[in-house]
Amino acid sequence: MPVITVVIATRNRANALRQTLEHLVPENIEIIVVDNGSADGTLAVARAFPGVRAIALRRNAGAVARNVGVRAARTPYVAFADDDSWWAPGALALAGRLFDRYPRLALLAARTLVGPEGRTDPVSRFMASAPLGRADDLPGPSVLGFLACSAVVRREAFLRCGGFDPVVFFMGEEGRLAYDLAATGWGLAYCPDVVAHHRPEPAADPAAKQLLAARNAALTGWMPRPVPVATALTRALLRAAAGHPDGARTVAQFAARLPRALVRRRTPDSAVEAGHAVLARAESGAVVHVTD
Repeated sequence: MPVITVVIATRNRANALRQTLEHLVPENIEIIVVDNGSADGTLAVARAFPGVRAIALRRNAGAVARNVGVRAARTPYVAFADDDSWWAPGALALAGRLFDRYPRLALLAARTLVGPEGRTDPVSRFMASAPLGRADDLPGPSVLGFLACSAVVRREAFLRCGGFDPVVFFMGEEGRLAYDLAATGWGLAYCPDVVAHHRPEPAADPAAKQLLAARNAALTGWMPRPVPVATALTRALLRAAAGHPDGARTVAQFAARLPRALVRRRTPDSAVEAGHAVLARAESGAVVHVTD
């Protein structure tokens, strides 16, 4: 009986999804595709693969579509893939054994190999440097972040912490979930022997992508982070917006979403904040970019 289900959230990416499923189906694992209201035949592609369960959403729910897939899963562990990523042969079997062996482990961040040449993603390299050290009851260096396209979660812990948040929608949606998992005592670890492949298309407007990331970082900051941190993230958004044609629109989006973020605000966790301070110092000497 499988112990891991792969959940893929997708929208209007039929050809990319087909490639991902061609890599995953031979692994003989449970696969759930959640379609965010596609209009290009993406849903038909998912249903053409035997054994793949397809869930059709009426509208684009962004990253929250993954929550739908996790709730539908029947296994204790769930791995995420995007429609441009997949898991290396044997990676998920190893992940399942690690979750069985380490009961505090709630999230496993895999080593992510990007592009046809398989270069290690800078986020993976940073995690491997282990700025937070390694706990005895976790299978690798402790982390407070991850790439959603190459992460495996303990289903129970994921659902208890609310999954991905609708306030952020997409891009940087990992931050609030990682914070809440750690704040409730769960462990998050980087495991380089568990490998995922990521083939993202080049961003049409990298500056717009970074602007969206800044918007979502500020929104996330107003949920669990201290006010000075959230304020600094908001100022960073305003600085980024000042030099971009879509800046005013992005700031307006931030303002419209901010009340929902504030409704979800809770007292910051001192231990998690101490970890973030360590990461901030380590990141000052490292270059980390987002590939999603």
